[in-house]
Amino acid sequence: MKKAELLAPAGNMEKLKMAFHYGADACFLGGKLFNLRSGSNNFSNEEIKEAVEYAHNIGKKIYVTLNIIAHNQQVDMMVPYIKFLDEVGVDGVIVADLGVFQLVKENSNLKISVSTQASNTNWRSVKMWKELGASRVVLAREVSLEELKEIRDRVPDIEIEAFVHGAMCISISGRCLLSNYMTGRDANGGDCAQACRWNYNLVEEKRPGEYYPIYEDETGTHIFNSKDLCTIEFIDKILDIGVDSLKIEGRMKGIYYVANAVKIYREALDSYYSGNYQYNPKWLEELQTISHRLYTHGFYFGTPDESAQNYNDRNSYSQTHKLVAKVLEKLDNNEYILGIRNRLEVGEELEVVKPSSEIEKIILPKMINMKTGEEINKAHPNMTVKITLENDLNVMDMIRQKIS
Repeated sequence: MKKAELLAPAGNMEKLKMAFHYGADACFLGGKLFNLRSGSNNFSNEEIKEAVEYAHNIGKKIYVTLNIIAHNQQVDMMVPYIKFLDEVGVDGVIVADLGVFQLVKENSNLKISVSTQASNTNWRSVKMWKELGASRVVLAREVSLEELKEIRDRVPDIEIEAFVHGAMCISISGRCLLSNYMTGRDANGGDCAQACRWNYNLVEEKRPGEYYPIYEDETGTHIFNSKDLCTIEFIDKILDIGVDSLKIEGRMKGIYYVANAVKIYREALDSYYSGNYQYNPKWLEELQTISHRLYTHGFYFGTPDESAQNYNDRNSYSQTHKLVAKVLEKLDNNEYILGIRNRLEVGEELEVVKPSSEIEKIILPKMINMKTGEEINKAHPNMTVKITLENDLNVMDMIRQKIS
């Protein structure tokens, strides 16, 4: 059986390495231009080359986003960049625009994934892209399981990629004009202001300046604000269809989000391919620990109803745990160097998150400030400390704390 690829977001080099450490098969990332996450750190050309070399050395893949809806001046600038991506050996590019698609075909041997921005919701459009030379189609988020199966059955000779986790957009496949209209920031150029997440009031045209809340309950409503997609409870149904790549959204999220989401979906995929698949409720519990806007099944079981929207005042993210430290070095005699991400105090109960094992509880032991060499009881973000711990940790393992 051909195994589905687990594809993770990488907003910078640290997130890329964490995604691979926790079980991703491939990462998608953006350069400094031509991608739909201009607010992310993104990768310089030198960093893209480094990322490709790093991934290929450990048997992983790198896809680069070229998924803006391009204007004339951007098209004219793309050719040298496309040739560079081909030269450094990226495993594919993600394209939404037909003109960009043609440029890639004419100037490289790169494999092309057709972006979700191209809004492919039927088998005919997938078949067309295949005949044009695409290697893969990233389906629109608006596709149900039933439609996904028909697309797979009718076009078996092209790779299919589907989103399984992350933010949802209220516009078809993210083709949104709301941000541009309200703020001048072009969502289709990578600079979305996420205006759909704001709280809104009603104004009657003959009563200017009088604002009326649109009540769903006492807290009002975010009328466009979708919950986040989570498919862990039925991931086996997606795998049964024969999807080639499962995509986690979130290039602008932190390393804890990326690493733990990858860890959980990796466990689910490994369980599925073991031949003894059984859904583990702990997977969903763990996905509650990371930053999210509550969860929805999206369109997989048909068109979402009002339960898929955040009608309460929940625009802010929800999570049960926070990242407090990351293992930077493993020394002799059970000593470890930690990079501190949030305030810590000796004696606090913490949890170690490893790629392929259960969560381990620890009590934070005494710390040595690596800058001064002094023993300390409290540590603050950006400090580097040394601890001694009987638990066996590895570089890039995470330490988290429950949010009280």
